[in-house]
Amino acid sequence: MFDRARRPIRTLLTACWLLLGLSACDSAQQAVGIEPAGAKLARLDAEGKAVGGACRQSGRAIEDCYSIYSWLPKASIYEGWRDMDIYMRENKLETVEPQLPPPQPPGSRKKKAAAEPVEGDGRSGPKAASKE
Repeated sequence: MFDRARRPIRTLLTACWLLLGLSACDSAQQAVGIEPAGAKLARLDAEGKAVGGACRQSGRAIEDCYSIYSWLPKASIYEGWRDMDIYMRENKLETVEPQLPPPQPPGSRKKKAAAEPVEGDGRSGPKAASKE
């Protein structure tokens, strides 16, 4: 009799644990950094359109955008560039010159600039030892 009462409870607990475990798959994937292919494609497409529009607004050539942002799909960069071009022509907007240099593509290493003292800033470079 006691075993019959436990059976529905055990089944219910097993079902709850399975539902709980399966519902956490998305959060576990996000925490680990695994991204579904469809979501990644949609994200890259949106980023490409945004980058293309920004390139057009800053007056950068489409070929430059392709080479700077080589990890983004060219079709979405072109679509964003074209949409911004149409928008700027319709509203008679001028380009905005970029104030910063273009970003480095992912995976490339930054060049280390040699620190050179500026004349007249009060700092002096290393002095050579003289033998007299």
